[in-house]
This record gives sequence, structure tokens and C-alpha cells, in this order.
Amino acid sequence: MQRDPRLSLLLADYPDDVFDDRLHASIEIADRAALIFAVIAARDIGILSQLETPRSAAWLSQTLGLAKGFSAVLEWLLERLETAGILAVMPDANVRRYRLVEQPPDSDPAQLRAAAMTVDPANAATFDLLQTAASAYPALARGEIAGRDVVLNPENVELWLRYFANTNPLYAVNNWVSATAAVKRLDRCDRQGRGVRILEVGAGAGSGSERLLDLLERRGLLSQVQTFHVTELSAFLRRKARRGLARFRTVPLTFASLDINQPWEEQEAKEASFDLIYAVNVLHVAHDLGFSLTQARKCLAPGGWLVAGECLRPSPHAPLYVELIFRLLEDPAVVTDALARPNAGFLEWRHWQAALQAAGFSTIETDPDHERILELCPNLFIGAVCGQN
Repeated sequence: MQRDPRLSLLLADYPDDVFDDRLHASIEIADRAALIFAVIAARDIGILSQLETPRSAAWLSQTLGLAKGFSAVLEWLLERLETAGILAVMPDANVRRYRLVEQPPDSDPAQLRAAAMTVDPANAATFDLLQTAASAYPALARGEIAGRDVVLNPENVELWLRYFANTNPLYAVNNWVSATAAVKRLDRCDRQGRGVRILEVGAGAGSGSERLLDLLERRGLLSQVQTFHVTELSAFLRRKARRGLARFRTVPLTFASLDINQPWEEQEAKEASFDLIYAVNVLHVAHDLGFSLTQARKCLAPGGWLVAGECLRPSPHAPLYVELIFRLLEDPAVVTDALARPNAGFLEWRHWQAALQAAGFSTIETDPDHERILELCPNLFIGAVCGQN
């Protein structure tokens, strides 16, 4: 399929095989899989049988005796089924009420998995994690487990590592977007002749670090790195990152723990000491986003950049397929703000703009241009949120 030349221009900074037809087909089939798993879960929990009459999420939760910790997942299930036309939202100024208007499709997950593998065998990493997360929904709804139990279950560790790897194209594209934006912003830093000082937060097992270092190497810029401080709260993931990045022997890599919800200066991240703060798929989970963004800005030298790779919600209530997984991790007690953070989890670009502005950033951008991308390709909901100190 020939790509719209306007989209090609917007994505000119990336290799042709990053945003290729296989990626778009993979996104579509992952979204289809998330819908099928949502239908199965909604049936098993008893949600669909209650929606002959319009009902709110709160009513469903009380009537079905759903666990308090299931509220974020329930909200996503209802929104996903509404987006698919299975449910309709009834007009109500105060609360969203849902009614069943179309019988959901039947689909065999095994056949869907085979179709995903036909598009790209590497899709197994995403499909298997989606299925594992969805299979835990009934027990989560009954309060038998917590969402973090699913994530932290030792049996699921390998699934998570496969998902967040650069060998998984559906996740690797996040790293490509973030690393490309980061390298471009380094060109715009006034470093006054010194080397580049990089702080990465929430590095996980290091796939985002690896992509950034790879890209710096391709462009002959590795020798300019004066400091690359890789931080991750999990000691297990830090060890994985250290081993995975060992091949970059000439780079002054350091590894430490950093909790984005606590003062950064007390965690080896001094004020005005970095030219780039790099965060892939992490800042949206901050307990107080305004606090964490302010901490990041304070750690940047004048003219330095924060580059945060994020899933960007295209519109209010729009469900993203990856939320089938990540709603398990949402903190219902996050600090919210009507303009900058109206909800936990993924945010719209306009909310990031407001949050970065409130935290004191001057130049605020997305890369690639999120609004223009959505006009041409609505299923590309990722971007690098960039703010300059």
C-alpha cells in the first residue's frame, strides 16, 4: 500500500521499516484482539447481561459486587465496547450510562493469534501479554488478586521482558520515536563546548536506552556523551539493563535507583546537571505529574530538554488497546487537575501541553507532530512529548 506522501514527510526521520505497512496492520490486529478479550471478560464477569437497561459504571460495580481496585479496568472495558458499537452511551449531563445495542462478535483467540503471527511473528509478544492480562480480569473483578499481582507474578516476568524489547515492533516504535526526538533536541542544546549529560528515568530493562545509544552511534555522536545516568526503581530490571548495555563499553554509563515521586536531588540527580532527561513510557504513571515534571525541569541545565515518549490519547474517553494491560497498574489516588491531568494513565496532547507549561517549561513540542499525524493516521497514538528548560 502506498503511503500518503504527507505522512512520509512527517515520518522522514525514521527508517522505512519502523512505520511500515506491517506495523499498521499489527496495530489494527492488536486493537481487534483487545476488543475480543474485552468481550470475553465482560461476559465472564457478568457485565453484558446487566446492560439491557442503561447502567453506569458505579451501578455495575455495586450490583455485581466488583472490587474497588477494578474500577479503572471496568471503565476501560465499557469505553472499548462503546467505541466498537456494542454499547451506546445514553445522554446524561452528569454520568455516562451504557446500554447494549449490538451483540458482540464471536472470535476464537487462537485464530486471532494465528492471524497476528501471519502479519508479523514478533506480534506474539504483544498478543500473549494482552491475553495474560485479560485472563486475570475476572479474578481482579472479584477482588481475589490486585493488578500489580499480575504484573509482578514471577511466571509473567518473561512476558513483560519480551513485550518491552526492541524485538517487539509494537513496543519498539515507542523507543524509536523517543530516541529520534532526543537526538534531534541534543542538536538544539547550548552545551558551551562540553559533552552531553543524559539522565534516563524509568529505564526498565534498558530497551529505550539501547535505542538511544544505537542512534547516537549511527550518527557518530557516542564520543560526545559525557554522562549517561540510567535510573530504574526495580533492582532486577536495573541488572537486566546493565547487562544489555554492556556492549557500549566506551560510554560512561552509570546505574542507580530513582523514584520519580520523590525529590530527585536527593537521588543523585542534582539541579541543572543534565542536558537531556529521557523517559520512555514512564511519566504518565507519576503520582503527582506536576511535581515530577518540575523535578525534571530543575535537573536540566538552561536550554536542556525533557523528552518523554508517551501514548497520547486522541480524544476524551478514547480507549487504547495497550490499556488492557496498563490499566492493571493505574493508581486511583493520583493527583488530578482539570487542565493538566484530568485522569490517571495516558493523557491527551493538550493535557501534556498544560502540564509542561505549569511546570515551567518554555518551548513545548511533540515529535512527530501529533496533531498532523492523527489527521492522516488515527491509529498512530504515540509521540515524544518535549519540553525545554
